[in-house]
Amino acid sequence: MGDISGATIVATFGNRAVIQSHVLIRHLYGESVLLNLESERYFGLDGTGTRMLDLVTSMASVDSAYEKLLEEFDVEPTLLREHLNELLKRLVENGLLKLQPADVANTPAI
Repeated sequence: MGDISGATIVATFGNRAVIQSHVLIRHLYGESVLLNLESERYFGLDGTGTRMLDLVTSMASVDSAYEKLLEEFDVEPTLLREHLNELLKRLVENGLLKLQPADVANTPAI
């Protein structure tokens, strides 16, 4: 995967986010820990990051998750977009998440 700049990720808000198959997630007290089994690195998310991750991976698109987060949090839209973009960028760069077109079904390999 090439260099992922903030502009590249912002342009993909119409995409959907999918947790990579080699990633384990554990939730504990509203926070989460992600383990990349390939790199053996752990990543921790606070409550807000956990909610962002839950929504971007369960909704039809990143943009749908962004709209839902705007409803849930008292935050300026631009600031939320920046924070969500930064989270997505870090998760993609660390092999935890992939972005794919929203119209592509996420079916597990047999």
